[in-house]
Amino acid sequence: MTNCLLMKESPMIIALNKEKTVYDGFVTVLEKDLRIRIALPPDYQMKQAKLHCCWQMKRLLHGYQHIVKQEMAMKNRPGCQSFSPPHYYSQLITEMEILGWDKLLFVDAEFSTLKLKAEDSAGRQHAIKIKLKSKYPSEAPDFSADLPVPLVITWTSQSTLAHVHSQFLLNVEALSEFWMVLDEIDEQTWVLEPEKATKADSMRRIAIGNNVSIKVQIDPRHPKMLPECCLLGAEHVVTPLRNKLNGNMHLWNPDCSVLQNLKDVLEIEFPSPTTHEKSNFSVECGICYSYRLESAIPDQVCNDPRCGQPFHQVCLYEWLRGLPTSRQSFSIVFGECPYCSKPITVKVITRNP
Repeated sequence: MTNCLLMKESPMIIALNKEKTVYDGFVTVLEKDLRIRIALPPDYQMKQAKLHCCWQMKRLLHGYQHIVKQEMAMKNRPGCQSFSPPHYYSQLITEMEILGWDKLLFVDAEFSTLKLKAEDSAGRQHAIKIKLKSKYPSEAPDFSADLPVPLVITWTSQSTLAHVHSQFLLNVEALSEFWMVLDEIDEQTWVLEPEKATKADSMRRIAIGNNVSIKVQIDPRHPKMLPECCLLGAEHVVTPLRNKLNGNMHLWNPDCSVLQNLKDVLEIEFPSPTTHEKSNFSVECGICYSYRLESAIPDQVCNDPRCGQPFHQVCLYEWLRGLPTSRQSFSIVFGECPYCSKPITVKVITRNP
């Protein structure tokens, strides 16, 4: 089967012996015919094949030998696809030469999935994943990227990787103000969630004090407008802050940063990495004795000011559900705090089937 594939995909390569283990001929790369020889082992295993080529080919393959080896090994896997026509690879190499090899982050062994990197005007690094179709370029590839909004790429049969790269840059530049807002929050406050934010994350849970935080959802299209806000913590602490948030919304100034507006509206100063330790806000759950449970952190707090013990929602729910004295009304479970025995509530957790 290997010799059939070689003859079919590269008609300018012929077998030199009757065993058909040695092939010699030419492949077309960058509109040039380059000499190549392939020596196969007796069992025809491509992963053990030896490749000999002219100096021009060696120059093109410099730094990509490992990819060639991966590609040759892949061809021996059951059910693998055959080689694409030579002009497919020739066109990709030509397009990468025009775009610049420094923009290539990754290419898979089948030469069907690429990752290109781009740097925006603020120096942020981004990557776009391109999955090519068998009829490339007449058939549009699939595109994906780490963005908070849908990626918009226009494709025609005349489009190239350079066109994709330039359009991707336009997409990320349009989000520059959004990332600037989040960069300020990340640098000047203690962000509790997400633990490892990606460029697609538009939510930040910011520490205000011990067991008190605010969750803000930034609109990527209008990043300086008033975001969705949710205050988390004991009611005796959260209620005054909630009243300030509702009463001072008219003070929101789109010309100021989101962080400064939050300070003005809530009339507070957020704890910063330069003045506070994050451990001050990373209080363990009073039931499982851990801070992070999978991706969740304690977000349920006993409302008694003398207690204020935090819990994971799932931990508190399971604890209260196991008590004979607890009761449920609609989607709320009522019970007693495991520490101070004061009344405490938690929302019912709906399990996915």
